[in-house]
Amino acid sequence: MIVKTLLGLSPVLLLLAVLMYLDSWKLVDLSRVLQMLVIGGLLAAATRVINEGVLGLTHLELSTYGRYVAPCIEESLKAGVLVYLFMRNRVGFMVDAAILGFTIGAGFGVVENLYYLWGFPQASLGIWLARGFGTAVMHGGATAIFGVLAQSLTERHARFNPALYLPGLLIAVVAHVVFNSFADLPIIATAGALLVLMLTLLLVFAKSEHKIHQWLLTDYESHEHLLGDIRSGKFQHEEGGRFILDLARHFDESVVADAFAYVRLHTELVLRFDQLEMAREAGETVPFVTEEWQKSFQELRGLERKIGKTALLSIWPHLHFSRRELWKLYEIEHQARHRRHHQHVAAGKDNGA
Repeated sequence: MIVKTLLGLSPVLLLLAVLMYLDSWKLVDLSRVLQMLVIGGLLAAATRVINEGVLGLTHLELSTYGRYVAPCIEESLKAGVLVYLFMRNRVGFMVDAAILGFTIGAGFGVVENLYYLWGFPQASLGIWLARGFGTAVMHGGATAIFGVLAQSLTERHARFNPALYLPGLLIAVVAHVVFNSFADLPIIATAGALLVLMLTLLLVFAKSEHKIHQWLLTDYESHEHLLGDIRSGKFQHEEGGRFILDLARHFDESVVADAFAYVRLHTELVLRFDQLEMAREAGETVPFVTEEWQKSFQELRGLERKIGKTALLSIWPHLHFSRRELWKLYEIEHQARHRRHHQHVAAGKDNGA
């Protein structure tokens, strides 16, 4: 049973550890990985109940249901978690989309295999070899592929568009169906899942390493230029500035001043993220003033409330804000909050001593 457990659980977790090691930018921290593993496991438990209910309603044969219907339900639930992360601007690049997607699928596959270990302890070592290296890895790979495709289609859009997620979901479902179609040929299914996944992830990581660097340089230059225009007054004569001035016709005039302040602060914070990442890439250390940036985020959130969601949504397209910029804001706010928490913990220990 110990050997079966290791075969069923360790391959997908070891592969996840390799992916995190290969992520030189460390876009996904351990706490988020553990969180996604738990969520993936909870989805597996929920899917078990859902599949039993739907199977009873459809009266399909178990093999037919498992091959065609179950993949649609399972991939939709796993993809739903990633879509939520996209909507909350928690994903910025293909690498973290792949890692987060694989982690959700890994948690799903681990709990599913634990269920089968408990329900079918008599299954042979060959079955667990196939489930550990095949089924669990397939669950992680299908969701990772969804994440990569969703990121590539949505990275330049700040607004949520459900249609942009459908191609990735379709491919994930098809991959799952094809895998299940080779249930009678587990060696072929396992080898195919590993080959497709490894090739996909290697291409994603190889491509993203260079692209992340280029994106940082390009974004840094564009944000630096924008901030210069804002401070010199040139921004008012550009597309975004003219649109903000036109808001006075539809909203209170105070919204215009708040909108200009919001754009300036937004740009300063995003530029700060670019500086931090470029310095980290170069091996340099950049001072991070927690209190100062916490106050900046408080001011930014206050401006968002004063301007209102309607005005903000109308401004964003003219400012060409992308979802990646919103992800940068989340990341730097998360880092500031994390550092502040550690400072408070350290201060508490000192006071206790």
